[in-house]
Amino acid sequence: MHSKWQLGPDRYFDPNPAQRRVARELYETVANLPVVSPHGHVDPRLFADKDATFGSPADLLIIPDHYVFRMLYSQGIPLEDVGVPRIDGGPVEQDHRRIWQIFADNFYLFRGTPSGIWLTQELIEVLGVEEKLNGETAQAIYDQIEGKLATPEFRPRALFDRFNIEVMSTTDAATDTLEAHKAIRESGWGGDIRPAFRPDAVVNLLTEGWRENIDKLSEVSGVDVISYEAFVRAIEQRRAFFKSMGATSTDHAAISAYTAELEAFEADAIFQRALRGEAAEEDAHRFTAHMVMEFARMSIEDGLTMQFHVGAVYNYNRGLFGRFGRDKGCDIPTTSEFTYNLYSLLNKYGNDPRLMLIVFTLDESTYARELATLAGHYPAMRLGPPWWFQDSLNGMARYFDQVMETAGLYNTAGFNDDTRAFLSIPARHDVWRRASANWVAGLVVRGVVDEEDAQEMILDLAYRLAKQAYKLG
Repeated sequence: MHSKWQLGPDRYFDPNPAQRRVARELYETVANLPVVSPHGHVDPRLFADKDATFGSPADLLIIPDHYVFRMLYSQGIPLEDVGVPRIDGGPVEQDHRRIWQIFADNFYLFRGTPSGIWLTQELIEVLGVEEKLNGETAQAIYDQIEGKLATPEFRPRALFDRFNIEVMSTTDAATDTLEAHKAIRESGWGGDIRPAFRPDAVVNLLTEGWRENIDKLSEVSGVDVISYEAFVRAIEQRRAFFKSMGATSTDHAAISAYTAELEAFEADAIFQRALRGEAAEEDAHRFTAHMVMEFARMSIEDGLTMQFHVGAVYNYNRGLFGRFGRDKGCDIPTTSEFTYNLYSLLNKYGNDPRLMLIVFTLDESTYARELATLAGHYPAMRLGPPWWFQDSLNGMARYFDQVMETAGLYNTAGFNDDTRAFLSIPARHDVWRRASANWVAGLVVRGVVDEEDAQEMILDLAYRLAKQAYKLG
């Protein structure tokens, strides 16, 4: 007889009794606050239909989650074996019980990882699993989860309410017509789900299918995008539409934080080369740098918070990318430089408090050296939370250690979960709230802040900073 699978009530807190006591008390004041999820990648179509379901346990936890199959792939398990669809429609495993068995047989791989923490909390607290997942318990747990997913209480909308999500933003292409968001609005359901404007696929000139994306931009905007000037007008039209649908933010990604302004004739010359299929790598680099400047200008004008994610080399495993496409766990961080690369943007727009620029990086070495000092000076800039490979207990602890003393807590943007896995949202926010409580408790026991200030700080970290940075009321 195995003991019941459960989570420790003081998990992630420091073993020092004094700090642990204060951390527990602080955490308890925010544990049940509403969840503000201002940036993520959950598919809004899950909520457009009140009767939508998550499908099978494999559909829910394995097939769409690159955190999960990335780990399995690193141990030699082909993505085909866990049902990840191929671009060419080639054969992949269709038996979801077999996929689940592979996952359970290898669940031990996630020990000590952020994914292991999230998955364990999802299984125990959301899905009510009481036995540890492994090869022996796999099929019984599959039956249990399958049964729950068939009930009304486990529909996406019902879980949205159960998770106490106050607001959640999705991430949507500039060419998206936002039909799912329209359906949510028209359904009468009270869930607050908002779009966020993501124009990378029409800005990065070397994106696969860029020319087709421009044609779609012309179609949805009503602007014939045959020039740089028309491109800017189309982008501004789409931003206005997204804002009318409740968007409060935009999202931009680039390998480099480089910003530089082009003359209009230079931008148009590059754009014309791209339309002819002749854009070079340097063209794409310069055009993106210029458009980041333009997006800052637009954010000042329309009030949308601007997110800038820097430092990911996307689709690094070209063989995997060729078979399965984007977002398949083969994106790798690279070094990033911000002091010189953001010079043009910050010197033109960084002193304007109407701009809210949230910067994220995958290069932790820049936190204390560059980003904390930049965010601690420019009124337009906030520093985003640990992201992607860093959204972990250790990553959060390093962030608190390297950023807060120099930038100041109130030049950071709170937490966003940045996930495609809807069921992981409560766990991710719980980890942040516990890590935040532990950090603030450390300040209390060392006499850096008093308990009154600590109470305000934990509320800000858990809830208020994100609402402010993303202009959510």
